Amino acid sequence: MPTNQTFVIVGASLAGAKAAETLRDEGFGGRVVLIGEEDARPYERPPLSKGYLRGEKGFDAVAVHSADFYDAHDIDLRTSTSVTALEVGSSEVTLDSGERLGYDRLLLATGATPRRLSIPGAELAGVHYLRSLVDADELRQAITAESRVVVIGAGWIGAEAAASARRLGAEVAMVELASVPLERVLGPLVGAIYRDLHIEHGVQLHLGVGVDSLRGTGSVEEVCLSDGSLLPADVVVVGIGVIPRVELAQAAGLELDNGIVVDEHLAASAPGVFAAGDVANAFHPRYGTRVRLEHWSAALNQGPVAAKNMLGDPTAYDRLPYFFSDQYDLGMEYRGWAPIWDQVVFRGDPATREFIAFWIRDGRVRAAMNANIWDAGEPIEALLLSGLPIDLVRLADPDESLAALAVPAKG
Repeated sequence: MPTNQTFVIVGASLAGAKAAETLRDEGFGGRVVLIGEEDARPYERPPLSKGYLRGEKGFDAVAVHSADFYDAHDIDLRTSTSVTALEVGSSEVTLDSGERLGYDRLLLATGATPRRLSIPGAELAGVHYLRSLVDADELRQAITAESRVVVIGAGWIGAEAAASARRLGAEVAMVELASVPLERVLGPLVGAIYRDLHIEHGVQLHLGVGVDSLRGTGSVEEVCLSDGSLLPADVVVVGIGVIPRVELAQAAGLELDNGIVVDEHLAASAPGVFAAGDVANAFHPRYGTRVRLEHWSAALNQGPVAAKNMLGDPTAYDRLPYFFSDQYDLGMEYRGWAPIWDQVVFRGDPATREFIAFWIRDGRVRAAMNANIWDAGEPIEALLLSGLPIDLVRLADPDESLAALAVPAKG
């Protein structure tokens, strides 16, 4: 492997860290520079709304690698460092120190940033977003058993943060424009399971309603809803989605469309430039369209694929989308991609909180979620990969083998 080349990774994220690891594992002997804005080494984000937020996990448990990994693998990890400019013509990035750093290959793993509230009172103290380690630390300090927490948005971050706040003993209300939590991804039937789950654990749900303003003197004291309701609050958590961080790519003239446009090899529109993780809108061979995935698994797996392509080993990113969530005593795994569906089929009784839900489109399973059932992952993946037409009666029958449904019928 060449030793006179420099590979630069912008974003000391899970995707960036796994890319750097893979470069060394694949035998790259050149210079690897991993640049991150935060002052911590790369870490995983899912625990920030769960175990880390509740104080059950420390930093070492969420870090991607041990503290000595980067030196041991001759990876130049630069924390507390920003890239201020990208020049694709000269293959250089400019750092906030003024240093200009040339590259032979560049990976953009810049992630996403929380969508901000744009209502009166949004800048009051006590309003929190949850994206970074610092965000989680500040929110953990703010939530006590005496706190009145209002969560705005019932997507994954909002729902998990609400569950964690309740487990910390706080009084919690959750506000959501949709009719049930998580409706955009899971739909009304499965979303209703999460609605009932949060109600059972004492969360006050305000569904089908928006937020007009936040009020308080210096810090937030009240959340004013669009139906006229007033919710007391000393902690507000905003979880209304994220926006891919494309500023560098945009200024450099890369093709953008809901993120950085990349092909199945995670290559961007400029030679030698790649993107991975939340910021990458990647062509997915299985689905025949571009898909931008805000999932832990995408960051985990796209980083290594990007690294292999940077090394000249053509490797398509074609893995099934996957994510997981833990709220109270309900753990789940979701596989597949179902932006639209015809119906949802349940195997098992959702009331018991042990079931599998299947999203069906044109007679085929497009996505599936196993809830508190932990031996179903492999047969579900096989079923999704098979793409076979499915007998919905057999699919719903717990006595039918999922593995058998993934095998074409004989004759």
